[in-house]
Amino acid sequence: MRRLALTGASAATLAVAMPALAQDTDVEALVVTARDYVPQGSVAASKAGIPLIENPQSITVISRDQIDLLDWNTLSQVVRYTAGVNGENYGPDERVDWLTVRGFNPVQYIDGIQGSIGSITNTGLDLYGAQTVEILKGPASFLYGSAPPGGIVNVTSRRPRAEFGGEVGAEIGNNDHWQVNGDITGEIAPGVSARLTGLYRDKGTQVRGVGVERSFLAPAVSFGLGADTRMSVLGFWQDDTVSGDGGGFLPSQGALLANPLGKIGSDANLGETSYNRFVRTHWGLGYELSHQISDSWDFEQNVKFTSLDSDQRGIGGAGFVDADFNGVPDDYRTVSRYSFSFAEEVGTFGVDSRLTGKIETGGLSHKLLIGLDHRNYDYVGGSAFGFGMPNIDVFAPVYGLAIPSLPPVTFSSYEEKQTGLYAQDQIRIGDGLILTLGARYDWVTTQDRLANTETDDGEASWRAGASYVFANGVTPYISWARSFQPVAGAGFGGDPFEATTGEQIEAGVKWDGRGLPEGVKLFATAAAYRITQQNVLTDDPVNIGFQAQVGEVEVKGLEFEVVGRFNERLSLNASYTWSDSEVTEGAAYELGAELPVTPEHKLSALIDWTFQDGPFAGLGASLGARYLCKSAGNLPESYFTTVMINPSVTLFDGSIHYDRDDWRLALTASNLADKEYVARCYSYSNCFYGTRRVVVASLTRRF
Repeated sequence: MRRLALTGASAATLAVAMPALAQDTDVEALVVTARDYVPQGSVAASKAGIPLIENPQSITVISRDQIDLLDWNTLSQVVRYTAGVNGENYGPDERVDWLTVRGFNPVQYIDGIQGSIGSITNTGLDLYGAQTVEILKGPASFLYGSAPPGGIVNVTSRRPRAEFGGEVGAEIGNNDHWQVNGDITGEIAPGVSARLTGLYRDKGTQVRGVGVERSFLAPAVSFGLGADTRMSVLGFWQDDTVSGDGGGFLPSQGALLANPLGKIGSDANLGETSYNRFVRTHWGLGYELSHQISDSWDFEQNVKFTSLDSDQRGIGGAGFVDADFNGVPDDYRTVSRYSFSFAEEVGTFGVDSRLTGKIETGGLSHKLLIGLDHRNYDYVGGSAFGFGMPNIDVFAPVYGLAIPSLPPVTFSSYEEKQTGLYAQDQIRIGDGLILTLGARYDWVTTQDRLANTETDDGEASWRAGASYVFANGVTPYISWARSFQPVAGAGFGGDPFEATTGEQIEAGVKWDGRGLPEGVKLFATAAAYRITQQNVLTDDPVNIGFQAQVGEVEVKGLEFEVVGRFNERLSLNASYTWSDSEVTEGAAYELGAELPVTPEHKLSALIDWTFQDGPFAGLGASLGARYLCKSAGNLPESYFTTVMINPSVTLFDGSIHYDRDDWRLALTASNLADKEYVARCYSYSNCFYGTRRVVVASLTRRF
């Protein structure tokens, strides 16, 4: 189901309106199309089945119903209406998702196991195979080990169901977009359920000469191993080819700044359309096992192996030609170019085993979690960089020039093994008070195959929190947590870098809408936090040309978020983010700088209404608006101390959809006004336009 919407109403105003909205409603006549639009739980958030309302941490769960509303297929898109998270930082990049969570790049997990991330902390996995996207904001090392202080993202795959069902669909859209997709599940033998999800997509982008092909297939099977044990085997395979992509890397004069010859169009391609290419194969296979030991204790285990191989070659823009090096372009139209090749091979094996149990002691109720996990991460990366490529006219480009091949040369080859022992106790005291205490210790071994060295590290992380659940569902909470993340490389003298660490204190209030009229579902969160990250790499102030771990970053913020669904008619997503980021320690030119693409203000809201009776029954529409204020495009560096400023922008999204029996016809659009805007500039020669209007029509048959 596709639901969302623009609103300026507060949660309090909605609560007052609910009784009126519920009156004179024939609930029995409604057709339930988005049963799980409003989330109540999260697998990733606690590993112990703790409801979202009881977890002393800000967590966003984006359900399949929400993903379907505007036909989202990337992580960058699904966070448009989420507090504290920014996506699409490089415009229409079809390779990977560019996210920041509370100012930091989150690490992606798939079904609770870290994915095969490479130089970018996500995998570009298509979301058609996802059941939910779970965003844990703030430190998550106490459950997951190595992680940035801003949080992590977990994608949960669609699971087999015993009840037969599924869908087949087709899409067409602008930029030569077309797609076919399907999903089917059901019982294939007594006690055995299976699911198969797949799609094929062929499209272009707003950048001239770019073609994108994607194939995705995700099989799954679930079966019992006795009366108390169940196993689900989950797999996926994705193949991507992006041809001709040379978008972005545009000169700031003509994109962000003035150019005497005019504006550079958002369709500009400074690459070679017949040469530039990106190919990737990504697959994974694993299982989830659950076993009931007794009425009080359960055992669960997640195992997954993932592999990601990617290969990229391309010509890119290196700024306007300035032959006399006076800082002024020669003609404001001729761009010099470089050649870049890059390849990665990433393999990850992860296993997470845990016991969960309940104990009653002295009037206290304990929900215990004890776990041991292990991850083996293998990475090989190669690259090559060359100048002297033929120049190009940004206003009148000519393509088809001969480009010499540039094979990648291995620059990194290492294996990292991480083993973590963790425990958590959720203590319920009386009717409403809940204390949540968690701690973990990790042993990390890194073997650098090129340098023939091995380093060992041990890190502790924790979280302590308290919540009080009132009878009406209002739940204030407070928590304190610590994270760590290994840092590759060494400083002057050859000593390996220590792990960077982060600490966060967060306080907030949640409300799950209990007590509202039947048919009304609501979940709202307000949070205030302060994150500090230590041991941040910066230029060594003593030994020129080296780095040292003397930097520190601080991020403070306020976040408000609400998701609601009312009597199967009205759906709502709304959020507001205030963020203040700052480099507090480091080189002189860094002090006081803001973190890149972390705007001070983000405001977004989307509302969807569907008629349930009368002559328009089944007809619905959504409208959304999102505002981002200006933000820094880069951190100042010793060789480029200027900070580029990304401009503020307001964008609108919407959809029209019609459901009749088992059929659904929808027309969805992002950036309705087709606004041309710069998503990010991080130097005078590296600017990227945001995504222009995308319109997709889809027809789906459900069964």
